[in-house]
Amino acid sequence: MPGLKGLHKVNIIPNQKYKRSGLKSYVHLLNKWGFQPTQPGPYFQKNKVSQSGHHGFLHKFGGKATTHQVLVKRKGGATSGDDAEAGEVTAEDQQNDSEYLCPVSIGTPAQTLNLDFDTGSADLWVWSTLLPSSVLSQGSGHTIFDPTKSSTFETAKGKKWQISYGDSSSASGTVGTDNVTIGGLTIKNQAVELATKMSDQFIQGAGDGLLGLAFGTINTVTPKPVATPVENMISEQDIPSSAELFTVNLGSWRDANDPDGGKSFYTFGYIDQDTVTASGQEIAYTPVDSSQGFWMFDSTSATVNGTTVDQSGNTAIADTGTTLALVADATCTAIYNAIPGATYDSTQQGWVFPSSTTADQLPVVTFAVGDTQFAVQKEDLGFADAGNGMVYGGIQSRGTMTFDILGDTFLKGIYAIFDQGNSRFGAVQRQEATQNTSAPPTS
Repeated sequence: MPGLKGLHKVNIIPNQKYKRSGLKSYVHLLNKWGFQPTQPGPYFQKNKVSQSGHHGFLHKFGGKATTHQVLVKRKGGATSGDDAEAGEVTAEDQQNDSEYLCPVSIGTPAQTLNLDFDTGSADLWVWSTLLPSSVLSQGSGHTIFDPTKSSTFETAKGKKWQISYGDSSSASGTVGTDNVTIGGLTIKNQAVELATKMSDQFIQGAGDGLLGLAFGTINTVTPKPVATPVENMISEQDIPSSAELFTVNLGSWRDANDPDGGKSFYTFGYIDQDTVTASGQEIAYTPVDSSQGFWMFDSTSATVNGTTVDQSGNTAIADTGTTLALVADATCTAIYNAIPGATYDSTQQGWVFPSSTTADQLPVVTFAVGDTQFAVQKEDLGFADAGNGMVYGGIQSRGTMTFDILGDTFLKGIYAIFDQGNSRFGAVQRQEATQNTSAPPTS
């Protein structure tokens, strides 16, 4: 099997320019997922009427004129209560940089771009030479795909795409097909979405585009969604029928200075057995409900220092494109009640705790994946410096969403298997997660 030789392994490159900001990351997720906060803070969703479009991943395409929610910021601060005095968020309000990037080659000869691999979306879109000159002039540090320099590129006439978060960040453009190479595996005639418009949030972010690894039903190409790279790997039998899957091993913040990504990687078409063996465990699988296009599974409980937090009927999705873990308010309260000095900070719109907190003072927090509990690394309970001697927590409120989003805060503690062929999600607790006793970073 070619995958066993590492041909389908992609090393993850830490974004050296990424600077963590708790509030800006949370604002980005408010925009991405379109939920209403249930805890006080300066940002909230407000109804707005506009032309149809794709407004947040939880919304569908609308008619001619639609009413949707757009994220705004209270001008008077977190507790002003004056919703009328509010303006839409700007690029400066949110964190749009990707913490992790992966090299992907497109075209003949190959043009290599660094893309954000995102299991919470299903579009493969890139910076392109079709963007306006005003945008391209700001593209320093980006690799910009030029379809005219690829002998295998073909325009897909009549197809368009648009991905947007609220009204404040969006990218859109045209569609073509080309050869796409991921970890030595070449997918022929893969749909590639070329950006012709891009808002400031994407222009100022790192990376050259995004590669979606969710299910193709939420792909935004019109008039008909296109197959994702993984779906094409399966249909073209680029990966074995016994392993129609991909896996991800996200590295620790301790690996951030390793230009090769350290222990961070994706595999396509095989499971890295060395990583499984090192865990000393068998893979725990649970069925996936893909009806909404996401990697969604049952997560009906959590634990804090061994005490169960009941989450009857709860589900969660695994999302590499979300930096934090977003869970129910009751679960957040149980977690931060177990950390001395932790409090909810309405100006930060999130839970914070003292930066002097030692690893011994941090609780052991687990979330259920099906019937199995998996721990969050203690170092990931803290996400970023929040100022005033406090740390912004890596687990925050999901607001009005009805399911949890287990993002990088959670995924760094496991080796994750996204088994598309068998509609299941698998995990093993990473060895580092069970052995690590480090306190979280404060900068």
